[in-house]
Amino acid sequence: MTEQPVHTYRALCSWSGSTAGGYPAYDRGHRGSTPPAEQELALSSDPAFLGDPTRLNPEQLLVLSAASCQLLSFLAVAARARLDVRDYRDDATALMPETLRPVRLSEIVLRPRITLVAGPTEERVRHLVEVAHRECFIANSLTTPVHVEPLIAFVEAG
Repeated sequence: MTEQPVHTYRALCSWSGSTAGGYPAYDRGHRGSTPPAEQELALSSDPAFLGDPTRLNPEQLLVLSAASCQLLSFLAVAARARLDVRDYRDDATALMPETLRPVRLSEIVLRPRITLVAGPTEERVRHLVEVAHRECFIANSLTTPVHVEPLIAFVEAG
């Protein structure tokens, strides 16, 4: 029996400054990277928590991770099923009510608009969206419910 691989993911996060001025005074700006990728992200907290609205925040990154994983999972499932996907765009959202304790994202809703070459039925495509959701590593890693509400369109080949 061969041993299954274990994938390891690394993230670096750094901040420097001073919190001596109390909660309202310190800079929320920080940097993040994920070696071996060279790109570094300029991050902050949500503006509701005194962050910089021009920078990405952790909550946005979590929603983006869920949307990206669903996109990649669906493309893989569709390619294995020999469907010709031409376009995939998601307008994902998440809710984080401050009344929940502990405060957390209570729901993520993915709304992919998927355009495929005509051939498969809409029912088949919806089934493959569900298969992709079940295979999505990020959704499987979260306790927050992730809902997928696809809109499906077909175009003629060519």
